[in-house]
Amino acid sequence: MDEVVSALASSQTSVVDAATDQPIINVYVWDMDETLILLKSLLDGSFAGHFEGLKDHEKGTEIGKRWENIILELCDGHFFYEEIENYNEPYLNALREYDDGKDLTKYDFEADCFSSPYDDVNKRKLAYRHRAIGDKYAKGLEKILDHHMLKVWNDLYSSTDKYTDGWLSSAHKLLEEALGKSTAEPASKPLSINLIVTSGSLVPSIAKCLLYRLDDVVSSDNVYSSWEVGKLQCFKWIKERYGGPNVRFCAVGDGHEERSAASIMKWPFVKIEIGPDAPHRFPGLSLSTIHGIMDVVYQSSSKDG
Repeated sequence: MDEVVSALASSQTSVVDAATDQPIINVYVWDMDETLILLKSLLDGSFAGHFEGLKDHEKGTEIGKRWENIILELCDGHFFYEEIENYNEPYLNALREYDDGKDLTKYDFEADCFSSPYDDVNKRKLAYRHRAIGDKYAKGLEKILDHHMLKVWNDLYSSTDKYTDGWLSSAHKLLEEALGKSTAEPASKPLSINLIVTSGSLVPSIAKCLLYRLDDVVSSDNVYSSWEVGKLQCFKWIKERYGGPNVRFCAVGDGHEERSAASIMKWPFVKIEIGPDAPHRFPGLSLSTIHGIMDVVYQSSSKDG
């Protein structure tokens, strides 16, 4: 925890908790699908349906299918997904104890015979793959995709953002503001961390972060898959990882599971809805709104405790 505070403090102006004399850290726990990105609602037409004929239903579905294709292509072509699909882990560092730190520069993944049984030897091979995925994530898609696919990706992102009235770019901007990368918030602000907890499996979720341009605001080791373990367990892990008297958590998402988990953890929760008149959506949701909700919950908690 001290390392986290130190790393953040080196790059952000902090607000100090008067009671603890420690920097206040805001930990934002974001859902991915139908929160930071849109995919299911494009595929099934529910996004267009909210606009009562103002959005082209077929165009939205076509955009969604193109996203499905490019996500799968990235997973299979660069992230070993065909090999490791049946070995989902909740986060990339889950098998760190099995990784001996071997130099992977010339490692032949195709020749290492990764397979069942899921024993210590194969867990080490999976840990290598997770490390390689993390390394590729850190380098960005410009180092992964060829010129043609980069254009396909950029065009798809732009057309999706236009169709959704800036949902993707405004969500990204908010995560930038959360990290202090924008001047939208006052100069003196809490330290902050973005994490994603998604019900999708890990590797496709990592691919989505890259493709939806979230990799500069969420690090690969801050992406959690609740596919098997559930969101409450992921929230508990996050609390163990970052918990402290000066840390404030907030969950943001569209689903019942994250709302329930946040309630159990006694965290503030911001519900995202896709309707054009919804109070919390993109564009529209602001960091000041989130902080206002957090202040109410934590001030109430302070009075009760």
